[in-house]
Amino acid sequence: MADTAVAGNVPFVWEGTDRKGKKVKGKSMASSEEAVRADLRRQGVVPSRIRKQKKGMFSGGGSITPGDIAIFSRQLATMLAAGIPLVQSFEIVGTGHENAAMQKLILAVKADVEGGSALAEALAKHPLYFDDLFINLVEAGEQAGALENLLDKIATYKEKTEALKKKIKKALTYPAAVLVVAFVVTTILLIFVIPAFEDLFQGFGADLPTFTRMVIDLSVFVRAKGWYLAILAGSGIGAFFYFKKRSRAMRHWLDRMTLRLPIIGGILQKASIARYARTLSTMFAAGVPLVEALESVAGATGNIVYEVAVLQMRDEVATGQRLQQAMENTDLFPNMVIQMIAVGEESGSLDEMSAKVADFFEEDVDNAVDNLSSLLEPMIMAILGVLVGGLVVAMYLPIFKMGSVI
Repeated sequence: MADTAVAGNVPFVWEGTDRKGKKVKGKSMASSEEAVRADLRRQGVVPSRIRKQKKGMFSGGGSITPGDIAIFSRQLATMLAAGIPLVQSFEIVGTGHENAAMQKLILAVKADVEGGSALAEALAKHPLYFDDLFINLVEAGEQAGALENLLDKIATYKEKTEALKKKIKKALTYPAAVLVVAFVVTTILLIFVIPAFEDLFQGFGADLPTFTRMVIDLSVFVRAKGWYLAILAGSGIGAFFYFKKRSRAMRHWLDRMTLRLPIIGGILQKASIARYARTLSTMFAAGVPLVEALESVAGATGNIVYEVAVLQMRDEVATGQRLQQAMENTDLFPNMVIQMIAVGEESGSLDEMSAKVADFFEEDVDNAVDNLSSLLEPMIMAILGVLVGGLVVAMYLPIFKMGSVI
């Protein structure tokens, strides 16, 4: 039975029996064991054993990132376009790769191809690195005799989606990193600096200003209960990521909430639309039927809210409804996007119009991230100034007060 892979989920291996009573086994990408069971039941498989897949031979010697897969796609496309045979292309790309894990992966695929397997079949044995979209496009390229063209489309798609992910990470990482630094600096001041001033103030023999008293009380509390607070915070963060990883309902709620955040939510929404349009364009240009293409598009949006919406769209399109109407029913796509898709459907150029939508929103995300960085810099400096400056002022207020009395 064919392996399945959906971006962002956890790999499971399973065994069971099909409708004919025949024993079958395979791998699935899902958010939980329950999701795997539900998917297998839909396929008519009764699972007897399901467990998370352990790290395989490619986990050693360095990790394999989506960026590595993008580079591999571009290298392979270039080799084939230059007329180099497929097996020899794998040999050149694999032996020359600096990442040992990626080298093993490429050479393992090469060995399967040498053994007579189709390239799509060989790639499907590694669902952690080659998702359904990648495999479907390679299969379409092999069947059409245009593998180098399809690999070029895959490479372009991977490069653009990875560039988009980096922009989103840039938008989220910078303010988070600065706030963490601000928290660490504030904690150090409360634990090590404020106590020195507290000892100094005890000899004043006068009442301290309210602001200073509050800061000293906060310092005493942090020193007395700091370990408990750290353990509680660590447990809370650990529990959050534990349930976030295993609960699809929680991830759905988080994705829905992040889309409602001011500024950040708009960027994430544009990024999801860009990924939707880019994936749809790539799949449709490769000749993949629309209903089948939407299956891969759903997993590539990067947001469960949009994933669920696209799967709903797939079901509606499968019953004969136009893609434009299905998109309108979700209330998640701007009118401009819907109208451009409608024009693409009517003119028979859905792939081109989807690509234009992707280009527009990718550029919009790029500009939004740059604007966000420019906006956040003064705000973050103000936050740092209030936190650190506030503590400094609180400690010097008694000295100022004593000077004015003298």
